[in-house]
Amino acid sequence: MEKLSQLRSAVAGLDQISENEKSGFINLVSRYLSGEAQHIEWSKIKTPTDEVVVPYDTLAPTPEDSVETKKLLDKLVVLKLNGGLGTTMGCTGPKSVIEVRNGLTFLDLIVIQIENLNNKYGCKVPLLLMNSFNTHDDTLKIVQKYEKSNIEIHTFNQSQYPRVVVDDFSPLPSKGNTGKDGWYPPGHGDVFPALMNSGKLEKLLSQGKEYVFVANSDNLGAVVDLKILNHLIKNKNEYCMEVTPKTLADVKGGTLISYEGKVQLLEIAQVPDEHVNEFKSIEKFKIFNTNNLWVNLNAIKRLVEADALKMEIIPNPKEVDGIKVLQLETAAGAAIRFFDNAIGINVPRSRFLPVKATSDLLLVQSDLYTLSDGFVVRNKARKNPENPVIELGPEFKKVGNFLSRFKSIPSIIELDSLKVAGDVWFGSGVILKGKVTIEAKAGVKLEIPNGAVVANKGKVNIEAKAGVKLEIPNGAVVANKVINGPQDI
Repeated sequence: MEKLSQLRSAVAGLDQISENEKSGFINLVSRYLSGEAQHIEWSKIKTPTDEVVVPYDTLAPTPEDSVETKKLLDKLVVLKLNGGLGTTMGCTGPKSVIEVRNGLTFLDLIVIQIENLNNKYGCKVPLLLMNSFNTHDDTLKIVQKYEKSNIEIHTFNQSQYPRVVVDDFSPLPSKGNTGKDGWYPPGHGDVFPALMNSGKLEKLLSQGKEYVFVANSDNLGAVVDLKILNHLIKNKNEYCMEVTPKTLADVKGGTLISYEGKVQLLEIAQVPDEHVNEFKSIEKFKIFNTNNLWVNLNAIKRLVEADALKMEIIPNPKEVDGIKVLQLETAAGAAIRFFDNAIGINVPRSRFLPVKATSDLLLVQSDLYTLSDGFVVRNKARKNPENPVIELGPEFKKVGNFLSRFKSIPSIIELDSLKVAGDVWFGSGVILKGKVTIEAKAGVKLEIPNGAVVANKGKVNIEAKAGVKLEIPNGAVVANKVINGPQDI
């Protein structure tokens, strides 16, 4: 194939990456060019049984004996995917250093959690951070502050691949674009070869480690769970994906299916157009992938050495300086079908608490949660098992702007939904209840004063018309009415 041979010779001349990275990249591209794809026959899809996707509440309790617990934990490694930048939330540097609660960052909380485990049981659970070339330098500086902690921290980089120019399928760096824009990290499916290529896998195996718990660094619910670890070791499961019940907010998330006798991940991109609505249905496909994964280290070694992890390729088109480029990626969840005795575990929703946007940050900084030993714990005073639906306008998108618009985060224990649009500012001690819509028209600054209670059992609209200054008095209770101007208060 001419395209591939030209690409191979161009990649050979790129001295910024290792031989492992070059061969991994060429392997990925050749699979893509060959049109290799796994076509799903819809009629063959089966709903997994409880043996395949195990209900969490059927797991055996963990040993009460702390010596037995220590033995379990001494087989474990925690790996956080730390390759993402906080650019979507207006931050520079790794996303894991965004402050989430009480002045503590994602990384602070992760370190506190593992350190507490190590202190409590006298074990040595290490933390691995898989960085990308985007986050590597910053992370090395940041982890220095944990040097005196009771936790061994390892960092390693995932692969660095060249972006490919769509027009002639040449690597972008060979055209002179040798800066960061010429490269990309190829998705978290790269975690398995990167763990091997970095030498970390052999080191962990030599220390008697058996399982790695892999999770996104921004998922505050992804904490070590002894019941899951105990189950996997007892049942010799090589791979476990945590899934959780799907809500309307998760309809695009990948789900687990039984297919030709194996458990596998079904992503929306694999679904034929005529079945997309069926896929999104929370009646038929009731669970989705949290990307909390538990994987046997010896199995990773076996499959990477055999080059057997051929996960579905995700083509991701981008544009750099007006040039259309392509980056090919893989996802770690898609590896489930290559492991022996792989299962899903249907976990409580509390194990899925990602912070992808400032609307999520509002939830975790509010009184809906408290902090205990590094764990973000849901407030029992909240009767509704689901979280409020939060929709904030573009004025709140960046973390800095978001924080400046709240003197303090409102109380949302009894909130069902919140939609905020326009130039809105919140005072301290504000309480939001029910379904609340707050909208400031263009050119109007709307301030919700200190101590205001915006509440009802139906819907509250606070809307300032253009040219009208709307002031809600301190301590006002706004309930069961639509407010369009001062006369309505």
